[in-house]
Amino acid sequence: MTPATGSKNVRAVRDLDADYDLVVIGAGPAGLSSATIASEFGAHTLLVDENQTPGGQIYRSVLLAQEGDQKRLGPDYWKGRALAETFLQSDVHYAPATTAWSVGPYQDETGRAVGHEVGLSGAGEARLIRTKQVVLATGALERPFPIPGWTLPGVMTAGAAQIALKASGLIPEGRVVVAGTGPLLYLLAAQLIEAGATIAAVLDTTPRENWLRILRHLPGFLTSPYFGKGLKLLSAVQRRTKVMRWVTAVTAEGEGTLKEVVWTSGGQEHRMPADLLLLHQGVVPNVNFSNAAGCVHVWDEAQLAFRPRIDAWYETSVPGLAVAGDGAGIRGAEAAAVQGALAGLGCAFRLGLIDQETRDKRAVGLNAQLLKATRGRTFIEALYKPARAFRIPARPETIVCRCEEVTAGQIRASASAGAAGPNQMKVFLRAGMGPCQGRLCGLTVTELIADERGVSPEKVGYYRLRFPIKPLRLRELASLPQSDAAKVAVLADLADTHHSKSH
Repeated sequence: MTPATGSKNVRAVRDLDADYDLVVIGAGPAGLSSATIASEFGAHTLLVDENQTPGGQIYRSVLLAQEGDQKRLGPDYWKGRALAETFLQSDVHYAPATTAWSVGPYQDETGRAVGHEVGLSGAGEARLIRTKQVVLATGALERPFPIPGWTLPGVMTAGAAQIALKASGLIPEGRVVVAGTGPLLYLLAAQLIEAGATIAAVLDTTPRENWLRILRHLPGFLTSPYFGKGLKLLSAVQRRTKVMRWVTAVTAEGEGTLKEVVWTSGGQEHRMPADLLLLHQGVVPNVNFSNAAGCVHVWDEAQLAFRPRIDAWYETSVPGLAVAGDGAGIRGAEAAAVQGALAGLGCAFRLGLIDQETRDKRAVGLNAQLLKATRGRTFIEALYKPARAFRIPARPETIVCRCEEVTAGQIRASASAGAAGPNQMKVFLRAGMGPCQGRLCGLTVTELIADERGVSPEKVGYYRLRFPIKPLRLRELASLPQSDAAKVAVLADLADTHHSKSH
């Protein structure tokens, strides 16, 4: 897929350069735009992504998609092809199938921070790359949806089903129930129906009271691109499957695997046999990387999530480290692409490749695009704000931390016993210490503790994360080139140990 002249694919981390002006992590719309525009101004740029092809989650496998996929996945998905193709024509070094697992300060001989050092691994090897600027374009995560039975085989997130559909063309068999709130809920239902799946029902958990809160945001929404798209999507789903509204409770039941979905609507309980339950109640910024890097985060009450504090050029509180796209706050794919371009401009300016006048002049058009792309977002945020019942489990036996099987009751008990926040709670429990490092439980844990203590989630805080944020194999660690200082430290430790044992 790479043209003869254009981006340089690097399949082995050993073949990467030792130094770059800019390292971009994530090949979604924000990452592609950041890398492309920074390279345009002469920045020696590396883009790192875990997937085999560019596009991120929203445009996953778009370069491999066939013409028939356009009808099944929709025109918005197809927009990613032009973005990816433009990137491939740039001079960016592109490392697909590569994991970024750390970023930390890089210091010169005097101990002065002169940039960043990014930890990468791929094909069984690891490498530390030096760079002057970093853009984190790690996107969003699905909000945790802790209901009774959500750990049963046969229950998964809507996003996971969408990945399977886009990346491998996998279509679920049997009776599928889709439950939750948010635009993606209906988009996935429409995509699965178009692909031939049997959607038995859509259970819409959007709170009835949300409709009363959105009236003041209605004028902006009616003039936004979301209005026409939303009506068309809702109509397509309602014509071809059963949509149940005002759902206030959902439970997955079965012995060893999912057998039934139970829900409450209008004060009455309903049951439906199901082979697959897909859960979704919106997406939230993926803050694991920015959190571990030490960036200051704030609680966004409108989005009910933490996000990094950024300036007009998406630079965080850590100098030389920017966050663009949904990782900086959920605003959609088109907005993410524009944010990435603005972040790339900011990097080019800080690198001294352009002056302030050039940066600001180029940003005028981009900011106009961003304003247009985000018109109507306030309405969507207010309408699809998930209900408290689906964020803060009322039943104490409901599992919150899937990795360690920690329940809502245990988390409340730890808060009552003195755990002021998620990090103190680790003294009592292991929630957040499993393989997902809090990705599937972090917000639920924060809101449970806040509710038990009667304070805001911002006062409770989030997990304090540490690198590496992704699992590493021992052979990858062993392949890391060791600095002289590290070797001396290891030898000194060994000498101290030997000295202690000899006495």
